Amino acid sequence: MRTRPGRTVLLALPLALSLAACGAEAEEPAGSGGREAAAPSSPAPESAEDFLDLAEKAMAAESAWTFSVTGEEGLTLQGQKSAATYRGTVRRGMGTATLHSQGVSTSSKGKKKSEELYVIGDAGYLKEDGGAWKAVSPADPEMRNKAEDPVSVVDEFRIYAQASGDDVKVTEAGDGTVELRVASGRQKLSAVQDRAWAKKAKREFDPTAEQLREAGIAVQDDRLTLSGLEEVLVLDAKTYRIKSHRLDFGFLIPYNGQDITFEQQVGEENQGPYDGKIELPAGVR
Repeated sequence: MRTRPGRTVLLALPLALSLAACGAEAEEPAGSGGREAAAPSSPAPESAEDFLDLAEKAMAAESAWTFSVTGEEGLTLQGQKSAATYRGTVRRGMGTATLHSQGVSTSSKGKKKSEELYVIGDAGYLKEDGGAWKAVSPADPEMRNKAEDPVSVVDEFRIYAQASGDDVKVTEAGDGTVELRVASGRQKLSAVQDRAWAKKAKREFDPTAEQLREAGIAVQDDRLTLSGLEEVLVLDAKTYRIKSHRLDFGFLIPYNGQDITFEQQVGEENQGPYDGKIELPAGVR
């Protein structure tokens, strides 16, 4: 299951440019306390895949987790920027994959939009701005961009590591954490378009690209430049639980001899195990 905070706030730019922003603010986050998972014994992990295997086991030791999510997404043209920020909470069940995200996005003009999403197996239900619940398909591309699944990042980093041993750098920090990092400098998207992390960034950009096209701006994949990318997964060095995840990237879109700049930053912080039950709201059971 791969999901992303809902892009629901339209951001105005000159020439009628618009972009949908992520949504998420929510319930009270669960406390960061809880049962400590015992760190696995020898052999000591060395490779990125070793650490990811341990992270998968550590996260599976609890029935559910709570993550706080923050982010910003925006477009800049001729020095004028339109952006949206979001804050929210995601609760993720670990047995049968379940997810409940709830949050609010705020445009650069101060307009707010709330969104709540449940995903239970193949069923999904979405409520926007306090409206009625509506059934959605979690497999739909739009829904895949509607909420964050912070646990799936383990599988994504495993794909990065398996595709190329040099893509994921592992660093044991002095603060009791281990960082797995993927990074890229500025380069043409066509040069890295087959890399999984580049495909992820492009997938995140696709809804914005479509809105730019609708506004009359030609967006051609072979002309896009990746302005930079950094994705970092932070694990506890003793328990191997996920502590945080961050993704920052941008694209440059040629337009009338200039570049339109797209930027996105998303951060997730593990707030600890969640002992409640994630189930559909009463109105849709």
